[in-house]
Amino acid sequence: MKNIKPIIVVLFLLCAATAFAQETKVLTFDEYLNNVKNNNIGYLVERYNVDIAEANVKAAKVFPDPELSISHANNQNWDLEMGYGIDAELSYTLELGGKRKARVLVAKSEKEMTEALLEDYFRNLRADATIAYYAALRQKRICEIQQSSYQQMLELARADSIRFQLGAISEVDARQSNLEAASIRNDVYSSEGELQDILARLMLFQGNKTMELPDSLAGELFYSKRDFNLQELIVVAQYNRADLHAALKSREVSQHNLRLAKANRAIDLGLSIGGGYSSEVRNEIAPAPSFKSIGAGISIPLKFSNANKGELRAAQIAVKQSELEYEAIAQQISAEVVQAYNKYVISCRQVEQFQRGLLEDAKFILQKIIYSYERGETGILEVLNAQRTYNETRTAYSETLYNYSVALVELERTCGIWDVEMK
Repeated sequence: MKNIKPIIVVLFLLCAATAFAQETKVLTFDEYLNNVKNNNIGYLVERYNVDIAEANVKAAKVFPDPELSISHANNQNWDLEMGYGIDAELSYTLELGGKRKARVLVAKSEKEMTEALLEDYFRNLRADATIAYYAALRQKRICEIQQSSYQQMLELARADSIRFQLGAISEVDARQSNLEAASIRNDVYSSEGELQDILARLMLFQGNKTMELPDSLAGELFYSKRDFNLQELIVVAQYNRADLHAALKSREVSQHNLRLAKANRAIDLGLSIGGGYSSEVRNEIAPAPSFKSIGAGISIPLKFSNANKGELRAAQIAVKQSELEYEAIAQQISAEVVQAYNKYVISCRQVEQFQRGLLEDAKFILQKIIYSYERGETGILEVLNAQRTYNETRTAYSETLYNYSVALVELERTCGIWDVEMK
């Protein structure tokens, strides 16, 4: 029995640790983007536009409905015995000029344009969601920096309290270190609040109705320089950008609308066939036997409205307008690629500047000043200044990594490519 008790205790601790690990919710980048794709409310709303466009394609394929008319005639004066008559007619409008085909082409082009617009919406949504995730990682890193600074200053304040009791430093220096530790602690609280706000935004991107925030985020900001060729990026962007595809489809819609406007100017034939029955007329003055009749006819509309070419003219202008819009978007994409590429190059240079030893120098200086302060060779103000410089350098480095990550996302957004990974 004595040997069993330690085993039970170990098993209990293992179960407790496992339960704690299961309760800790860590949001990974892949899980986050998958939730954005499947649950983002705005994206789900946009997807309905594609369903509506598909329904419009089916509606455009419908043929005109035939019409059935039935009439009955009878003399109200029964004493005249004029009999009664029943007529029935089936009529149908035969569309000419390719109206139905033109309608279908318009609907299909609008559906393809809607799909391109949906793809472009997701391109921007994915980039915005990724930038928000990077912002959360940046804020998490800032919280860690401030927490580390607080722990370091707290240890220094405790040491100063002991040194003051031993008479090694003055009361002012001891109070100053305690005051600085409390001030950093307030900064930690503020940073943690900002992190919670950013996490709430991530929940909004994921369409999380409960707004239950994760305990932590997986991944960290890192630098991995990639070499791009500007001219190749412009060509790739012109080929991949969904908004340019949408502009191309918009031009096709305008062309098909012009074709439909021309088709609407063609006449439509009205076809009809019918029959009737007249009962026997027993009137003494003009008696007549009962008889049946059958007939067919064609109606040809007189298209005086074709003299008004306003609809046709508007469709022709829309075609020219869509062509210019396509060229404008193509030029805008080229300009966006150049701007995003320049920002990316600059952000790489800024990160590399930090990696040349700025962080190590700031840390080395802080450690030396603390060492000198503990030996009584420098004052507390020098320590505090070195601590602030070190914290500012670390924070600036995190900000620079964030700017680099955002610049890479923006560059891929403008080029219509996506291979962003999380370390």
